[in-house]
This record gives sequence, C-alpha cells and structure tokens, in this order.
Amino acid sequence: MKERLNLYINGRWVEPVGKGTVKVVNPCSEEAIATIAMGNEEDVDRAVSAAREAFPAWSRTTVAERAALMARISSAMAARQNEIGDTIAAEMGMPAPWSRMIQAGLPIATLNSFVPILENYPFEYDMGRTRIVKEAIGVCGFITPWNYPLHQIIGKVAPALAAGCTMVLKPSQLAPLNAFILAEILEKAGLPPGVFNLVSGAGSRVGQAIASHPEIDMVSLTGSTQSGILVARAAAQTIKRVTLELGGKSPNVLLKDADFPVAVRKGVHQCYLNSGQTCTALSRMIVPAEKQEDVVVLAREAAESMVMGDAFADGVFLGPMVDRQQQQSVRAYIETGIREGATLVTGGPEQPDYLPKGFFVRPTVFSNVRTDMVIAREEIFGPVLCILPYRSEEEAIEIANDSVYGLSGSVWSGDIERARSAAKRIRSGQVFINGADFDIDAPAGGYKQSGIGRERSKYGLEEYLEIKAVIGHNPA
Repeated sequence: MKERLNLYINGRWVEPVGKGTVKVVNPCSEEAIATIAMGNEEDVDRAVSAAREAFPAWSRTTVAERAALMARISSAMAARQNEIGDTIAAEMGMPAPWSRMIQAGLPIATLNSFVPILENYPFEYDMGRTRIVKEAIGVCGFITPWNYPLHQIIGKVAPALAAGCTMVLKPSQLAPLNAFILAEILEKAGLPPGVFNLVSGAGSRVGQAIASHPEIDMVSLTGSTQSGILVARAAAQTIKRVTLELGGKSPNVLLKDADFPVAVRKGVHQCYLNSGQTCTALSRMIVPAEKQEDVVVLAREAAESMVMGDAFADGVFLGPMVDRQQQQSVRAYIETGIREGATLVTGGPEQPDYLPKGFFVRPTVFSNVRTDMVIAREEIFGPVLCILPYRSEEEAIEIANDSVYGLSGSVWSGDIERARSAAKRIRSGQVFINGADFDIDAPAGGYKQSGIGRERSKYGLEEYLEIKAVIGHNPA
C-alpha cells in the first residue's frame, strides 16, 4: 500500500503539522490502496507564506519563460500519462482505458492549450492617454473534487501559472494520489519553490482555512453548490475573488426532427460517462411526447448494453460510485423516483447480482418524469437518466430552463438553424448541438447556481488577472 505522508510546501516534501492520516479506498474492491497525510490550518499557513514569498519573482517572469515551463510540464505529464490514468482509475473507479484518455489526457490537452493563449494574450495595451495593464491577481487557493481530479486541478493551475500567480492546492481526499504525482512533475520541471504548494486534508479544516485566509487573494472551487456557498461565505470576510464551478442538471433536448437513434444512443452515453459522476452530465432527456415510447426502447437498449465492472477489467464502460456514501445517495434517489411515480424502464436501486463487492449502481432509466419530481430537479451524480416528455418546442425550452442550474445542455435537430435557435434560448454556460465533440478551447462555467466565472480559454486566464489603468502613461 502506498504512503503519501508528506506535503509539498515551498519546493520541498515536508512533514505536516497535522498528524492525522486517511485511507484512499479503491471503490471497485472496497480495499485501501494508499494512506495520505491530513494537513491542518497551520500547514495552510506555511503553504500560503511560501506562495506569498514566491509571488513577486514569479509574477515578474516573462511570458516566454512561463510558456516554456508549461510546455515542459505538459511533456512530463505526457510521459506519465498511463501511470496517471491508472492511478485515477484505482482511486475513483473510472475504467482504465477511459481514465488514461480522459482523466490523464484532458489535463495534458488543457495545459497545452494555455501555451498559445499565454503567448498571444495582450497583457498591456494603450487606450488613449492610458496604458491598460493586466497583472497576476496574487496567491490563489484551489479546492478540487474527486470526479475528474487532475483535470479540475489543471483547469486552475494552468491559467494561474500562465498569469504569473502562485498557489495552494487542496485536492479531494477521496482521489488525491494524482495531485502528488503532479507535484513531483512540477518539481522535476523546475517550477520555482513556493509557486505551487500541496496541502491534503479535510475540507472542513484545510478547505475552510484556504477560503478564509487573509493572505490568499483568490479562491477557486469545483464542487457541489452547497460547498460553493460555504466557500463564498468564507471568502467574503476578506473580499477575495471567487470562482466556482458547481452542480448541474443538464438538459438534452431532442426536437421533433432529430435523428432519434443517434441522439438517444449518444445521450445515454453522455449521461453515463464516468458512471454519471459528471457535473455536465446530460441527465434530463427532453423528448416529444408522441416519441417517448420509441425513445424508451432506444434508451433501454443503450443502457443495458453497457458493461459495468472493475476499472481494470476488459470492455468495461461503467465503473462504481466513488464511495459508499455516494452509492447510497444515488440509490436513495432511484427509490425516490419510484415512489414519485416515474416509470422505471431499467436498472433500480439493488446491487448488481454479478458485482457483490464494490460501490456499484445499476444504470437506470426513468420515463414519464415530471418537472416537479425530485429526480428531475436535484443533481443525482450517478448513472440515472430521466426522460421528460414535451408537447411543443416552447415547452421543451421551458423544461430545459426549469432548473436552478445552468452548467451545460444539448439540442438535437435535423435543421441546424432550428438547433442554433434553440441553443440560444437554453440558459447554460455551454450548449452542444447534435452531439458535437468536447472542445478543449471553449470556456466552461455556469449560469445560475452552477457557478461564477469561467475555466479554460482566454476567459479562464482572465479570472486570474487584475486590471490596472496607468493614466497619463501616454501624454497628449
């Protein structure tokens, strides 16, 4: 069993002040695979002091210096891609081939995408007599989740490095091992001491200390909406900048002229990716009422064709929930859907017969779901698809927008102009048309209770910049 009993602070692996530890559990086997250190508030203080000390020199580095370092980091991550993917598969359960491609591949792609953004970004420009200067905001605190652990870390670390910020990271204690690998990579790539600091620990202690710390200038969290509320409240005491990427209940609108066999099959896949533990999961399939029975047949076939099992078994698409608490939560939602009167098409709350061990949940489809049902309104974060019927296109858009969330969405139509029109009316940070592929260069973030701010693209970089007006820089 691996041990990660030190923290990475000021360019060194140091013994934590906090003396607690926690086991990292493989959710497929329910067995511990590692032990990590649990830092405390004093460890956060040490990390913040190191980041504060490193900030002046790092923020004055040139664009070329930062771009070259980011390219080295990306190359080093690529050299360990399979190791990273397999580590994440073991700690949170995504099947290994998918984990190598997504959990390890996306962070590398994200880091690579910020190199040209950095090289081409106008950090200074004139506006009449005034020079506009965009400067690094300062020391940043990052609190990241377990579902796409390294992808969410790099989504914050990459723009922060590009901007010239220093940082303190608290990864999820459910899937932290990838963060320790990243710290090793950053150290070997030559990142100056103090620029990146890693403090593992509980959200109630380390996360709270980061969010409320007076010497942290910005905090960025990816997590639940409730966690976002707590972080924003703590950050408000020192008026620090906050970016939040939170929950979702994303709609997948199939208009009457959609290619239903393709749209339903891909929609089920997108709902169940990472076993539904995706904040942008298209968990509400909104379909014409007269087509619902046809959709149910297609959705059942797609769901029942998916192989569930151990992350390292051949041919597996669906892994487990990350832990028993998440498994129990998803099962409770399925039971709620049954009580509320939704039609259980396939799946259910029972443990799969052929998987007696592991935190597995059967891929589940409900039809005849109403907008007032709990399963239609709350983020389930598991392999549960809700099919909601509509009677007009206007009603379809109303159902899509009838949510406190607005993170992502999708629309399908045989008429591209019709699809574009519908996409404009969906209130979410991203909308995919006709199953468009993921775009690493597109900004990501939410409307409403799905968050504040954006990640990736130049808009993600700008979250880490302050704007200064030097008036009289250019005398008349």
